[in-house]
Amino acid sequence: MKLYSDASKRAPRPRRVRIFIAEKFLQVEVVSMDLYKDNRTPEFRKKNPMGTLLVLELDDGTCIAESMTIGRYLEALHREPCNLGASPLDVATIELWNRRSEFAFLMPIEFAGGFLGDDVTEGARRRVEKTMRLFDGELASRRFIAGDKFPVADITTKVAIDLDVRFKEIIIPDDVTNFRRWHEETDSRPSANAWLRAAARWRPHERSPGSTDSRAFPSSLAFWYRDPAAWR
Repeated sequence: MKLYSDASKRAPRPRRVRIFIAEKFLQVEVVSMDLYKDNRTPEFRKKNPMGTLLVLELDDGTCIAESMTIGRYLEALHREPCNLGASPLDVATIELWNRRSEFAFLMPIEFAGGFLGDDVTEGARRRVEKTMRLFDGELASRRFIAGDKFPVADITTKVAIDLDVRFKEIIIPDDVTNFRRWHEETDSRPSANAWLRAAARWRPHERSPGSTDSRAFPSSLAFWYRDPAAWR
Protein backbone atom coordinates (compact mmCIF):
# COMPACT_ATOMS: atom_id res chain seq x y z
CA MET A 1 0.00 0.00 0.00
CA LYS A 2 1.01 3.60 -0.64
CA LEU A 3 -0.30 6.65 1.18
CA TYR A 4 -0.16 9.89 -0.81
CA SER A 5 0.15 12.67 1.76
CA ASP A 6 1.24 16.31 2.07
CA ALA A 7 4.97 17.00 2.14
CA SER A 8 4.63 19.77 4.75
CA LYS A 9 3.03 17.32 7.23
CA ARG A 10 0.87 20.20 8.51
CA ALA A 11 -2.49 19.35 6.93
CA PRO A 12 -4.69 18.01 9.75
CA ARG A 13 -6.71 15.36 7.92
CA PRO A 14 -3.72 13.59 6.31
CA ARG A 15 -2.02 13.74 9.70
CA ARG A 16 -5.08 12.12 11.28
CA VAL A 17 -4.56 9.05 9.09
CA ARG A 18 -0.80 8.96 9.72
CA ILE A 19 -1.46 8.92 13.48
CA PHE A 20 -4.16 6.29 12.94
CA ILE A 21 -1.65 4.12 11.08
CA ALA A 22 1.04 4.66 13.73
CA GLU A 23 -1.38 3.72 16.52
CA LYS A 24 -2.01 0.41 14.74
CA PHE A 25 1.74 -0.17 14.22
CA LEU A 26 1.25 -0.60 10.47
CA GLN A 27 3.96 -0.19 7.86
CA VAL A 28 2.70 1.88 4.95
CA GLU A 29 4.83 3.60 2.30
CA VAL A 30 4.21 7.36 2.34
CA VAL A 31 4.53 9.35 -0.89
CA SER A 32 5.04 13.03 -0.07
CA MET A 33 3.38 15.55 -2.37
CA ASP A 34 3.33 19.33 -2.59
CA LEU A 35 -0.18 20.31 -1.49
CA TYR A 36 -2.23 22.26 -4.09
CA LYS A 37 0.35 21.38 -6.74
CA ASP A 38 1.22 17.69 -7.18
CA ASN A 39 -2.31 16.62 -6.28
CA ARG A 40 -3.81 18.83 -8.99
CA THR A 41 -2.11 17.10 -11.93
CA PRO A 42 -4.06 15.01 -14.46
CA GLU A 43 -2.02 11.97 -13.43
CA PHE A 44 -3.00 12.28 -9.78
CA ARG A 45 -6.65 12.93 -10.65
CA LYS A 46 -6.73 9.44 -12.12
CA LYS A 47 -6.22 8.26 -8.53
CA ASN A 48 -8.64 10.78 -7.05
CA PRO A 49 -10.84 12.84 -9.42
CA MET A 50 -11.43 15.36 -6.61
CA GLY A 51 -7.71 16.20 -6.62
CA THR A 52 -7.44 16.14 -2.82
CA LEU A 53 -5.05 14.52 -0.38
CA LEU A 54 -4.85 12.05 1.04
CA VAL A 55 -5.17 8.85 -1.02
CA LEU A 56 -4.42 5.25 -0.09
CA GLU A 57 -3.41 3.17 -3.10
CA LEU A 58 -3.74 -0.59 -2.67
CA ASP A 59 -1.42 -3.15 -4.21
CA ASP A 60 -3.92 -3.86 -7.00
CA GLY A 61 -4.12 -0.16 -7.93
CA THR A 62 -7.42 0.55 -6.19
CA CYS A 63 -7.40 4.04 -4.68
CA ILE A 64 -9.30 5.11 -1.56
CA ALA A 65 -9.66 8.80 -0.74
CA GLU A 66 -10.87 10.75 2.33
CA SER A 67 -9.26 10.36 5.74
CA MET A 68 -12.15 8.69 7.60
CA THR A 69 -12.82 6.33 4.68
CA ILE A 70 -9.20 5.22 4.77
CA GLY A 71 -9.40 4.83 8.54
CA ARG A 72 -12.48 2.60 8.29
CA TYR A 73 -10.80 0.45 5.65
CA LEU A 74 -7.69 -0.03 7.78
CA GLU A 75 -9.81 -0.73 10.87
CA ALA A 76 -11.67 -3.47 8.98
CA LEU A 77 -8.34 -5.08 8.07
CA HIS A 78 -6.69 -4.60 11.46
CA ARG A 79 -9.19 -4.59 14.32
CA GLU A 80 -6.63 -4.29 17.11
CA PRO A 81 -5.92 -1.88 18.57
CA CYS A 82 -9.48 -0.72 17.94
CA ASN A 83 -9.73 3.00 17.11
CA LEU A 84 -13.32 3.18 15.86
CA GLY A 85 -15.05 1.22 18.62
CA ALA A 86 -15.49 -2.44 19.59
CA SER A 87 -19.13 -2.56 20.73
CA PRO A 88 -22.12 -0.84 19.07
CA LEU A 89 -22.17 1.71 21.90
CA ASP A 90 -18.44 2.35 21.51
CA VAL A 91 -18.87 2.89 17.78
CA ALA A 92 -21.70 5.36 18.35
CA THR A 93 -19.87 7.23 21.12
CA ILE A 94 -16.68 7.60 19.11
CA GLU A 95 -18.58 8.69 16.00
CA LEU A 96 -20.54 11.23 18.06
CA TRP A 97 -17.44 12.87 19.49
CA ASN A 98 -15.53 12.65 16.22
CA ARG A 99 -18.30 14.57 14.46
CA ARG A 100 -18.37 17.14 17.23
CA SER A 101 -14.62 17.54 17.02
CA GLU A 102 -14.71 17.93 13.24
CA PHE A 103 -17.53 20.48 13.05
CA ALA A 104 -17.20 22.37 16.35
CA PHE A 105 -13.40 22.32 16.74
CA LEU A 106 -11.34 21.45 13.65
CA MET A 107 -13.46 23.43 11.18
CA PRO A 108 -13.59 26.66 13.22
CA ILE A 109 -9.84 26.33 13.85
CA GLU A 110 -9.35 26.31 10.09
CA PHE A 111 -11.52 29.43 9.81
CA ALA A 112 -9.56 31.19 12.57
CA GLY A 113 -6.73 31.99 10.15
CA GLY A 114 -8.23 35.32 9.09
CA PHE A 115 -8.81 34.61 5.41
CA LEU A 116 -12.57 35.30 5.68
CA GLY A 117 -12.24 38.54 7.64
CA ASP A 118 -12.35 39.66 11.26
CA ASP A 119 -15.96 38.68 12.01
CA VAL A 120 -15.50 35.06 11.00
CA THR A 121 -12.10 34.90 12.71
CA GLU A 122 -13.41 36.20 16.02
CA GLY A 123 -16.49 33.98 15.92
CA ALA A 124 -14.42 30.93 15.07
CA ARG A 125 -12.05 31.60 17.97
CA ARG A 126 -15.00 31.86 20.36
CA ARG A 127 -16.32 28.55 19.09
CA VAL A 128 -12.90 26.93 19.59
CA GLU A 129 -12.78 28.03 23.24
CA LYS A 130 -16.37 26.87 23.89
CA THR A 131 -15.56 23.45 22.48
CA MET A 132 -12.38 23.23 24.57
CA ARG A 133 -14.56 23.75 27.64
CA LEU A 134 -16.99 21.08 26.43
CA PHE A 135 -14.10 18.64 26.06
CA ASP A 136 -12.76 19.69 29.46
CA GLY A 137 -16.01 18.66 31.11
CA GLU A 138 -15.99 15.25 29.43
CA LEU A 139 -12.36 14.67 30.40
CA ALA A 140 -13.16 15.16 34.08
CA SER A 141 -14.40 11.56 34.27
CA ARG A 142 -12.33 9.72 31.68
CA ARG A 143 -8.86 9.56 30.20
CA PHE A 144 -9.80 10.45 26.62
CA ILE A 145 -12.65 12.42 25.11
CA ALA A 146 -14.40 9.39 23.64
CA GLY A 147 -13.39 6.67 26.10
CA ASP A 148 -10.49 5.09 27.92
CA LYS A 149 -8.43 4.32 24.82
CA PHE A 150 -7.15 6.66 22.09
CA PRO A 151 -9.98 6.58 19.52
CA VAL A 152 -10.24 8.49 16.26
CA ALA A 153 -12.30 11.23 17.95
CA ASP A 154 -9.29 12.07 20.09
CA ILE A 155 -6.97 11.83 17.10
CA THR A 156 -9.14 14.38 15.28
CA THR A 157 -9.02 16.66 18.31
CA LYS A 158 -5.26 16.17 18.57
CA VAL A 159 -4.53 17.24 14.99
CA ALA A 160 -6.91 20.17 15.42
CA ILE A 161 -5.35 21.53 18.62
CA ASP A 162 -1.84 21.18 17.21
CA LEU A 163 -2.87 23.21 14.16
CA ASP A 164 -4.56 25.66 16.53
CA VAL A 165 -1.71 26.25 18.98
CA ARG A 166 1.21 26.03 16.58
CA PHE A 167 -0.13 27.91 13.57
CA LYS A 168 -3.08 30.01 14.77
CA GLU A 169 -1.59 31.17 18.08
CA ILE A 170 -4.75 30.37 20.02
CA ILE A 171 -4.01 29.90 23.71
CA ILE A 172 -5.43 27.01 25.75
CA PRO A 173 -7.09 28.67 28.79
CA ASP A 174 -5.43 27.99 32.14
CA ASP A 175 -8.66 26.83 33.77
CA VAL A 176 -9.39 23.94 31.38
CA THR A 177 -7.16 21.69 33.46
CA ASN A 178 -8.59 18.41 32.22
CA PHE A 179 -8.08 19.41 28.61
CA ARG A 180 -4.55 20.57 29.40
CA ARG A 181 -3.82 17.18 31.00
CA TRP A 182 -5.19 15.45 27.91
CA HIS A 183 -3.10 17.67 25.63
CA GLU A 184 0.10 16.88 27.51
CA GLU A 185 -0.62 13.15 27.50
CA THR A 186 -1.43 12.99 23.80
CA ASP A 187 1.72 15.01 23.06
CA SER A 188 3.76 12.24 24.66
CA ARG A 189 2.41 9.51 22.40
CA PRO A 190 4.96 8.26 19.83
CA SER A 191 2.40 8.62 17.02
CA ALA A 192 2.16 12.37 17.73
CA ASN A 193 5.86 12.91 18.35
CA ALA A 194 6.79 11.59 14.93
CA TRP A 195 4.86 14.44 13.32
CA LEU A 196 6.17 17.03 15.76
CA ARG A 197 9.77 16.22 14.89
CA ALA A 198 8.96 16.47 11.18
CA ALA A 199 7.25 19.83 11.65
CA ALA A 200 9.79 21.33 14.05
CA ARG A 201 11.22 23.55 11.31
CA TRP A 202 7.85 25.31 10.87
CA ARG A 203 7.17 28.37 13.00
CA PRO A 204 3.96 30.37 13.32
CA HIS A 205 4.38 33.88 11.95
CA GLU A 206 3.83 36.87 14.19
CA ARG A 207 0.21 37.97 14.21
CA SER A 208 -1.96 39.85 16.64
CA PRO A 209 -5.34 38.38 17.71
CA GLY A 210 -8.07 39.04 15.13
CA SER A 211 -5.62 39.87 12.34
CA THR A 212 -6.80 39.20 8.79
CA ASP A 213 -3.39 37.92 7.73
CA SER A 214 -4.24 35.08 5.33
CA ARG A 215 -0.86 33.42 4.88
CA ALA A 216 -1.81 30.39 6.96
CA PHE A 217 -4.39 29.11 4.43
CA PRO A 218 -4.95 29.27 0.67
CA SER A 219 -7.88 31.27 -0.67
CA SER A 220 -9.33 28.08 -2.16
CA LEU A 221 -10.73 27.26 1.29
CA ALA A 222 -12.79 30.44 1.42
CA PHE A 223 -15.92 28.93 -0.13
CA TRP A 224 -16.51 26.72 2.91
CA TYR A 225 -18.22 29.24 5.14
CA ARG A 226 -19.30 32.87 5.06
CA ASP A 227 -21.80 33.36 7.89
CA PRO A 228 -19.98 34.53 11.07
CA ALA A 229 -23.18 34.36 13.13
CA ALA A 230 -23.09 30.55 13.10
CA TRP A 231 -19.89 30.49 15.16
CA ARG A 232 -21.43 32.40 18.06
